[in-house]
Amino acid sequence: MNILLLNLIKMKKAIPIITLLAIFGLSNFLNAQPLAGGRAFTLAVCDINTAWAWGYNANGQLGNGTNTNSNIPIAVNPLTGITDVACGDRHSLALKNDGTVWAWGANDNGALGNGTNTNSNVPVSVSTLTGITAIAGGRYHSVALRNDSTVWAWGFNGEGALGNGTYTNSNVPVPVSSLTGIIAISAGTNFSLALKMDGTVWAWGFNDDGELGNGTNIKSNVPVPVSSLSGITAISAGYFHALALKNDGTVWTWGFNDNGQLGNGSYTDSNIPVAVISLAGATNIAGGRSHSLAIKNDGTIWAWGRNNNGQLGDGTNISGNSPVQVSFLTGTTTIAAGETHSLARKSDGTAWAWGSNGNGELGNGTNTNSNVPLQVGGLCQVLSVNEFTKELPVCIFPNPGNGKFVLSVSDASGTVEIYNMNGKNVFHSEIKNQKSEIDLSDQPKGIFFVRIFAGQTIRTEKIVIQ
Repeated sequence: MNILLLNLIKMKKAIPIITLLAIFGLSNFLNAQPLAGGRAFTLAVCDINTAWAWGYNANGQLGNGTNTNSNIPIAVNPLTGITDVACGDRHSLALKNDGTVWAWGANDNGALGNGTNTNSNVPVSVSTLTGITAIAGGRYHSVALRNDSTVWAWGFNGEGALGNGTYTNSNVPVPVSSLTGIIAISAGTNFSLALKMDGTVWAWGFNDDGELGNGTNIKSNVPVPVSSLSGITAISAGYFHALALKNDGTVWTWGFNDNGQLGNGSYTDSNIPVAVISLAGATNIAGGRSHSLAIKNDGTIWAWGRNNNGQLGDGTNISGNSPVQVSFLTGTTTIAAGETHSLARKSDGTAWAWGSNGNGELGNGTNTNSNVPLQVGGLCQVLSVNEFTKELPVCIFPNPGNGKFVLSVSDASGTVEIYNMNGKNVFHSEIKNQKSEIDLSDQPKGIFFVRIFAGQTIRTEKIVIQ
């Protein structure tokens, strides 16, 4: 979330919000997530629209064809054109600019959505899904939002997290019952959230701790409205709690509160929304297992809840039930929370991480926890939330090739940039004709990513030197 979105929402009395959605693509804007954290692993989208991963990899959740942990970022293969990523507990999701969804990692409950229950350490296509604008990873299930504002889900359903009126698992996407007009989604441990364009929040699934926020502790396999919430502009599901951001900059929370993750000055669970204390001017939110994060409109980050691994980032390991400022970081635009670590993107495109690091989830080349933010090493600039790849007719041939390629593009003006697997720029040239030569004969064999800019459109392609 950022100031543009808040301003647009304030304008909704003068301009119908459905018109805003159509003109500005706010469904994409609301849901764009270039950073995501899971259980001891992290995903990021680089500004060349490639996905990168680091941390725990026992189930193949890093997507690089191995099951070996990595404490530095590595490329997810062979994906390009990525605009959004999401983490489950042990599985990963990516949204491509063609509206398809790809998944990898643990699949014992069908969370990959490809019609099997077999793990995969490389991306596989989620079955039958097209026109997707947003994705969310629950602990053992996955959720997607279509461009017709309907919601689809797959994976574990023992608590009703798929929202289709049953408690039966599904390894292919199924529609969530009776939901329309949705503009944002999120998913936690066996429960799911959706934000409607009228500013109300709906929830379904597990509810032992009040995760559905409807004043009961009874699970539901169909969506129910969260009590007393209106004017909501963003939602985030933690493992067993939930957060919502109002258009007045206040943050509201509900669910499990054993470590103060609701931020209301208590340690008492709540099955209705409560206000986070001492926090105003919030523009973005994120929920981890037992901690919560918020960005303020001055670019600072505030955190509350469990801090045993330093996930609050305030230089201590002291948990708290009210917000504390994360050390050193300013100018932040995006946040994300893993199980016990936290992530941020700064306006300069750099990624920062803090908290647990036993499996390398901080991505700084070590396995040592940190209670202050550290810059993720060896990562190209992280995609901005408002930088969307648009389609541009392009052909590159021969591909694979020996290092010399021909670029054919419909627009005879623009620029082309090429990056290697480490995110290093190895080629830059102006496009002056519809056909241009690309000479990479000085580069080693391998995979390279081509980014073409023409007017207001962008296209990312993969080429191979063999």
